[in-house]
Amino acid sequence: MPLQRLSVFVAALWWGGLSALSFLAVPLLFATLGSPAVAGPVAARIFSLQCWVGLVLGLALLLILRRWRGEGSSVSPAALTTIGFVLFAMLLALLQEFGVAQNIVTARASGGNLRLWHAVGSVMVLGQWLCAGAVLWRLSAPTRTGPG
Repeated sequence: MPLQRLSVFVAALWWGGLSALSFLAVPLLFATLGSPAVAGPVAARIFSLQCWVGLVLGLALLLILRRWRGEGSSVSPAALTTIGFVLFAMLLALLQEFGVAQNIVTARASGGNLRLWHAVGSVMVLGQWLCAGAVLWRLSAPTRTGPG
């Protein structure tokens, strides 16, 4: 039971952080600062921080789920699905940080397709948010005998 509560807490931090930063803080930056040239670099730092925090929280969840799984004898398909959501969200965060973010910087400097890379980054953030939400939803189910 303590591992279930801890896993829900970590998943809630992850999903809540993604929600607050991606859908509140970043849009507020652009609305308040007025200039994309001013708000953009601040938003980039927020997304980078969000990536690293998401990776740490995802790793923490994997470790908790592994230990929780150790309490049972086998891994259920539902537990594997939950782990898959965690891993996919972490992969999206890494791709966003080391692929998309660099392409945004390059496109901004060279006059490349900035709109495309912003759209790709937005889809990746949305994907992370959906995965973290699915993990939170699955882990917070009222009747739980294992992670799934």
